[in-house]
Amino acid sequence: MRGLLLSIFAFLALPGSALLAQNVTGTWQGTLKVNGTNGSVDLRTVMKISRADNESLKGMFYSIDQDPTPVAMTSITLKGTAVKVSLVQLNGTFDGTLSGDGNTISGKWTQGGRVLPLNLIRATDQTAWTIPDPTPVPIMPSSARPEFTVATIKPSRPDAPRGGYGFRGQDVTTTNVTVNWMIKLAYNMHARQIVGGPAWLDSAKYDTVGRPDTPGQPSRDQMKLMIQGLLADRFQLKFHIEKRELPVYAMVVLKTGAKITPSAGDPNAFPGIGFGQGPGVLSLVGRNTTLDGVANGLQSNVLDKPVVNQTGLTGRYDFLLRFTPDPSQVANFGGLAPGNAADPDAPPDIFSAFEQQLGLKLESTKAFVDVMVIEKIERPSEN
Repeated sequence: MRGLLLSIFAFLALPGSALLAQNVTGTWQGTLKVNGTNGSVDLRTVMKISRADNESLKGMFYSIDQDPTPVAMTSITLKGTAVKVSLVQLNGTFDGTLSGDGNTISGKWTQGGRVLPLNLIRATDQTAWTIPDPTPVPIMPSSARPEFTVATIKPSRPDAPRGGYGFRGQDVTTTNVTVNWMIKLAYNMHARQIVGGPAWLDSAKYDTVGRPDTPGQPSRDQMKLMIQGLLADRFQLKFHIEKRELPVYAMVVLKTGAKITPSAGDPNAFPGIGFGQGPGVLSLVGRNTTLDGVANGLQSNVLDKPVVNQTGLTGRYDFLLRFTPDPSQVANFGGLAPGNAADPDAPPDIFSAFEQQLGLKLESTKAFVDVMVIEKIERPSEN
């Protein structure tokens, strides 16, 4: 009884601000100042954090001056006064420190290798910014095989941040990417599966914007079809495919069985796979995705060999994989902030993580795979 009373007295003795500081739920807002070629731009950011039924933290992220469509936070942690938010879909993280009175979070926003100051203030009903209703974009019919009706191609700025692809309403965009990158994306190829072509395929970088000839936002596979057409039409790409035996990673199921969870979402929903970054850590998140998609995501972004799905599993799955990459596995992410080498909770390397967290194995072997032999390719035609 005496020990219990001491615990109660210790709890009551905590200052009110210390108790409040543990409460990170609520609406937080702050402004990102982004420097561009035409000067700086202020982007208002809102984070709404609440508690799930199991008392874990969950939240939604809004960039209300760009696209008011909410983005679900992948993870939220509060350790003491340290707040960390991860958004795999945006390849972004927020790291901040909660103030003593619990009303501000001072921190930084990291996305695509860029780090920007971001200080958040707890909003009230009177001070909260109005979040516009997002304009819904219809989904393109799954049976459509779209092409670009019009597309612009421009050389990227030398100071442009790390590139990638995206959707702007119905438009498909790629930013600051090489032609080799576009080929790998469009044809699900690893760099080792592409043979021939001039040296500029891996050095010259371009920005593209194109609108499909079919209304609606395309799926990722439909986007790849459009980029295939763009490569043939504007870059005059000609090639043939042949089988060659190459070193690969074969994805197989462990004897103890797979640990991945069949997706409970709409089976017709777009599959999603993305990477999140933290200090010294990468996360691979799958939503309604196939293991063929996982294999392609790994060979496109992380691993040094093609990845072949030999699991025999054909369903769609949800999962979260956390691993500590080696330096060779982070080139496509612009590097990572260093982690704590002495952290006992740091996740293992990708090979051990696959076995421990997914019940799968990445086995180094050889296999016959498709190889693209480039016969012709030219710099892009003018817009």
